[in-house]
Amino acid sequence: MLKNISKLAVGFFICTLVLAVYVQDEQFKHWQVQTHFYPIAQEQDELIATINGQQTLVEPLVPFAQSQLSESSPKDFAYFTPQWVKMPDEKIAYVTASYHFGIWSLLPAIATIAICLITRSPLPALLAGIAVGTVMLSQNGLTGGVLIPALAQEGAVFLLILYLWLLGGLLGMWSKTGAAKAFADYMTKTFVKGPRSAKLVAWTLGIIFFQGGSMSTVLVGTTVRPLADKAKVSHEEMSYIVDSTASPIAALIAFNAWPAYIQALIFIPGVTFLATEADRISFFFSSIPFSFYAILAVVGTLLLSLNVTMFAGKRIRMAQQRALTTGELDAPGAKPLSTKSLQTVEIPAHYKAHHLEFVLPLIALVLTAVATFVLIGTPEVTWAFSAALLVSVVIALSKGMSFVEVFQGIGAGLKGMIIASVILILAVVIGGLSQQVGGGLYLISLLGESLPYWLLPATLQLLTMAIAFSTGTSWGTYAIAFPLAMPLAWAIAQSQGVTNPEVFMMICFATVLNGSVYGDQCSPISDTTILSSMTTGCDLMDHVKSQIFPASFAAILAGALWTLCALWLA
Repeated sequence: MLKNISKLAVGFFICTLVLAVYVQDEQFKHWQVQTHFYPIAQEQDELIATINGQQTLVEPLVPFAQSQLSESSPKDFAYFTPQWVKMPDEKIAYVTASYHFGIWSLLPAIATIAICLITRSPLPALLAGIAVGTVMLSQNGLTGGVLIPALAQEGAVFLLILYLWLLGGLLGMWSKTGAAKAFADYMTKTFVKGPRSAKLVAWTLGIIFFQGGSMSTVLVGTTVRPLADKAKVSHEEMSYIVDSTASPIAALIAFNAWPAYIQALIFIPGVTFLATEADRISFFFSSIPFSFYAILAVVGTLLLSLNVTMFAGKRIRMAQQRALTTGELDAPGAKPLSTKSLQTVEIPAHYKAHHLEFVLPLIALVLTAVATFVLIGTPEVTWAFSAALLVSVVIALSKGMSFVEVFQGIGAGLKGMIIASVILILAVVIGGLSQQVGGGLYLISLLGESLPYWLLPATLQLLTMAIAFSTGTSWGTYAIAFPLAMPLAWAIAQSQGVTNPEVFMMICFATVLNGSVYGDQCSPISDTTILSSMTTGCDLMDHVKSQIFPASFAAILAGALWTLCALWLA
C-alpha cells in the first residue's frame, strides 16, 4: 500500500515538473499593469508614502505624460520598472507590472496540495511544490536559487527565532519543570470537569486573544493542550477549535493590526467614503456586521465546544467518539507535528512543579505583546515569547534547578520543534512562489464588469478562498485582491445603477476579508493551520480534512447571505 502511494506521488510530481518546464516559456506570460494608491504625507520638502505600515520616500515622481503608463501599447512589460506617477487627476500612484501564466499559475499550489493529500506528509509535498514553482520561474536551482535566498530573508529568520528557539525553548521548559502537567492538574480540579469544559476553555481563550494570526494560535494551542489531553479531547477537535476561532475572531473584534493594514489597500480615487485613512478604518468597522463567515465560524466552534456536532462533519464526530470510547486522541497512523519529546515529562527528582510556572510566563507574554502594541503600534511577538521563556527559566533556577537541567529542557524543546519549523518555513516559501507565478492575479483577472452585481460578492468570496488556499496566507491575499476587487465593485455599482453603493461595497469588502480567512484557515500550507496542528499535537492532514467540512458549511451559508444582502440591501 505504502509503495503504491509513493509511486503515485512520484508519478504526479514528475508530471507537474514536465508541465512546469513546458510553461516556463515566455509566451505563457500575461502581463498586467497595476496602480496602487497609498496614504501620502508631505514632510518638509519630501513626500512620504505609508506602505504596509512602512514609510517610503516617493521618488522620483514622474508626470503621467512622461511615464510608461502613457504608452498606448508597451512592447515589453518585462522591462517595465516600478515608478511613482502623478496621475492626470493629480493623485499619486505607485505603478507596477505583474504577470501570470493563466491557469498554469495554479500549478505549484496544485502539486503541493495534491501530493500532501496523497502522502499525508507535508515535507515532500512542499518541496515538490517549490521545485515546480522554481522551474516555472526559471530560477537558478532549487537550493541556490530559492531555498538559500528565502532562508536569508528577515521573515525566515523571524520564524526560526520565534518558533524553533523561543517557542521550542518555552515548551521544553514547561515539559522539564512539569509546569504544563501541573497546570492541567490544577485546571482539572478547579474548572475542567470533562471534555466539554476543556473545549469551552479553549474557545474562551480564542475569544480573549483576539489579535489573530500565528500568535493567537500558538498562545491558545499551547495553553489548552495539557488540560485538553488530560480531559481526553481528540486532537482533531482541539485543533479545529483553535484554528477556526483565531483568525475569524480577529475579523470581528478588529482592535488589532488588521484595519491599519487593510485600509491602505482599499483607496479608490473619487470615492468619498474611502477618501482618508480615518474614513477607510471607519468603513472597515462598519462592514463587520457583514462578516458572516467569521460569525458562523466562531459560532461553529462554540457549538462543538458544547458537544453539538450536528454541523461538525463526520470526521470530527468520529474523532470525538474515538477519544470517548478508546481514549486515543489521534487517528490510527497519525503523525503529529509535535514530537513525543515535548509530551514526555522528565522532572528532576528534587523539583516540585507548580501551576503558576505555566501561568506566569503566559502573563509575561501577553503583557509584553499588549505593551508593545500600545507603545509602538505593533505587538512585538519575539519580545513577548522571549519574556515568557526568560520568566520560565528564572523561576526554574530560583527553585533549585541547575543550569544543566535548564539547558536540557530547552534542548529537548528545540529538538521537538525542528520538523514543524522546517515545514513552516517551506510553507512560507511555497506561498511566496505561488504569488510570484501570479496565481491570485490570474483568478482575479477572470472577473469582468459584465458580471451581474448580485453575483459579485459570492464570486469574490470563491476567488479569495482559492487564492488564500493556494498561497496559505490571508494577508497576502488581501494585498492581491483588495486593490483589484474594490475598484471593480465600485465600477459595477456605478454601471449597473446599484441603489446603495456604499452598502454594496461593504458586502464586497466583507467577502474578500472573509473568503481570505477561510482559505488561509483550511490550507495545509498556511502558518496558522500548521501551528494549530503543532501546538495541539494533531496530525496536519487529519486537521485539514476534519476542518474542511464545518468551515465549508459556514462558507456556503455565508455566500448565500451575501448574495441575499446584495439583492435586498444594495
